[in-house]
Amino acid sequence: MMKKDWEIVEVLSHSRHDWLNKIQLIKGNLSLGKIDRVKEIIEEIVIESQNESNLTNLRLHSLAELLMTYNWEQHHFRLEYEVLGGIKDLSWCDEQIHNWCVRFFSILDISIDVNSDNHLSMSIETFNEEVRFFFDFSGIITNIEQLNNWFHEQQSNQDFIQLTEFQIHNGELMAVISTI
Repeated sequence: MMKKDWEIVEVLSHSRHDWLNKIQLIKGNLSLGKIDRVKEIIEEIVIESQNESNLTNLRLHSLAELLMTYNWEQHHFRLEYEVLGGIKDLSWCDEQIHNWCVRFFSILDISIDVNSDNHLSMSIETFNEEVRFFFDFSGIITNIEQLNNWFHEQQSNQDFIQLTEFQIHNGELMAVISTI
């Protein structure tokens, strides 16, 4: 999977589209008198914006670009992310984390049912000196063996990051990588 070089106009177009969708969702719920739902949507937008800000403040520029633009392209799962903990300069491991995620997202994309509602949540935890990245997938996995093999290969590839844990079942997957 090659890295997409986004043109400024493409980025602005996708961002505008995302914001228009959010505004239309608020507008629709307002017209239906669902004020509580409008408040929930606004809170979701605030949390998403805070996560984007926290992610960019980690100085993981390549990873931030991947995560913030991932859902703009066609994939077989929806990606969401959050940053838990304080802001750190992680620029030293950006390339390795980015490359690991690109490979993982690619293998996951071809190992799941294309017609299912598949979802991957990623949490970046910066509480300690060691930074941990949690991946929690829910959906339908069609090729568990392929994913198992890939994860076992990753256990022997340790540059600046280490696969510390993974579990795979038919409808879920959990993996943790951490900085060394």
